[in-house]
Amino acid sequence: MASLLRQIVAGPRLRHEEAELDLCYVHTHPTIIATSGPSATYPQIAYRNPLSSLVKFLDKKHGDNWAIWEFRAEGTGYGDDEVYGRINHYPWPDHHPPPFGLVPLIVGGMRNWLRDEQGQERAGRAVVVHCKAGKGRSGTAACSYLIAEEGWSGDEAMRRFTERRMRPGFGNGLSIPSQRRTVGYVERWARVGGKRYVERKCEVVEVHIWGLRDGVKVAVEGFVDEGKVIKNFHTFGRSEREIVRGNIAKGHVFANAATEAMKKKNGGGADTSTTSTMNENSQPSALDRTGSELLQEGGDVIFRPARPITLETNDINIDIERRNKSKYSAFAMVSAVAHVWFNTYFEGHGPEQNGLADTSGVFEIEWDAMDGIKGSSRKGTRAFDRIAVVWRAVEEGIAVPEPGFGEPIRQMRSAVVGPNDVPADERSQDFEKKLGLREPDTASAAISRASSLGEGREGKEDDVKSEIEGVRAHYGEDESSSPGREADGGIVHVNPATEAVDAVHGKASSQMDGRGHV
Repeated sequence: MASLLRQIVAGPRLRHEEAELDLCYVHTHPTIIATSGPSATYPQIAYRNPLSSLVKFLDKKHGDNWAIWEFRAEGTGYGDDEVYGRINHYPWPDHHPPPFGLVPLIVGGMRNWLRDEQGQERAGRAVVVHCKAGKGRSGTAACSYLIAEEGWSGDEAMRRFTERRMRPGFGNGLSIPSQRRTVGYVERWARVGGKRYVERKCEVVEVHIWGLRDGVKVAVEGFVDEGKVIKNFHTFGRSEREIVRGNIAKGHVFANAATEAMKKKNGGGADTSTTSTMNENSQPSALDRTGSELLQEGGDVIFRPARPITLETNDINIDIERRNKSKYSAFAMVSAVAHVWFNTYFEGHGPEQNGLADTSGVFEIEWDAMDGIKGSSRKGTRAFDRIAVVWRAVEEGIAVPEPGFGEPIRQMRSAVVGPNDVPADERSQDFEKKLGLREPDTASAAISRASSLGEGREGKEDDVKSEIEGVRAHYGEDESSSPGREADGGIVHVNPATEAVDAVHGKASSQMDGRGHV
């Protein structure tokens, strides 16, 4: 029965025939093994790799020449002594990419275990990587090693991981868009940038959204506690929202879902999802709102924070949740959940500029290219069409080099140390977001969701005036009144830190008439 349960849980992942465990050999010279997280306690031991069986297999095949690299912010579920202390901890939350500052430490440590100080392979040595399923986080680490230390391309590494880890026809081994984006960053870091990386504090200046639907919450998140915890740094409120064009369409979740499903069935809304980036001197192209019924819905909106949103690292996550209130229930329906991670060092062309990344820029992505729920592509109903995040660095930063051959390498703390510790991922403020009914949160009244909820309004929904009425236009005739610009004798001086903002403003301004009115 236990064996059958393990096969069901393993699902699309290949099992190793000799070991009869959920593991695979990603590479053999040097040896890299990927496995799902083992367990030493019930009931997990009934459906996951038993730790004792995994240790027995590794001892038989590799003697005392194997060591574990684990990435579980939810905790390993076993003690270090149960694997002879040969374990390296670099935990981060499930279904997310790693904080990039961990990557040089992870691949450098794996290399030093597998190779001597002259770079020669140590005979018989093996690296064992695991997270929970041995897929997303483990695949990111395994691919990063093949790229950084074995000279593979990102596509080659991800293709190899899929071939070795997945059953044929069951999709990619590395499937989460933000994790695949990180593999692209690793390739640029290793092959273009000479393995230079500079960690900087960064600020989110503005968030521009095209085709914003009603009931959408927009939040800015980042890593804290060595990457083990995701912290919400800011959730935008209504007072921080400026509608540039159109209005935010009202509606109820079931009607929205049915309408969008019908449009997709009829060939509408087939957007090509791309992620584009630019530096502060780039001019993003205007969003084409013609020829697509979906793009004609919703409003074009700019969110400007009342106070600076400063994150501790280059890693930024934009988190999206859409709620609609039922006409017949006190509960709200969460109808969309999505997020996207990006790194400002790479979006600022750091590898291509000898480590001197742009100090500001814009990250753009379409709705269909966002990360879905718990690592899937499922996001629910559409919350917007396209989003652009204007960012800037607020300090020069600290270099994070890859450790040299034979050098000691810093480890992170394990996510769970004592029996009473709360797993790090449960301390994350985005823990296990999902679709479905949710009890209304009174604290959300001031945030930028649910104009259709009717909170603080009188009259019926149908009587609510367009939300654009009374909203000031983006720019007036006098450009000197725009952020970052000062007039001096008829000359407009531009603050370099806001040029990226102005680039996106140009897109919004193109939607207005000559008087700055929509």
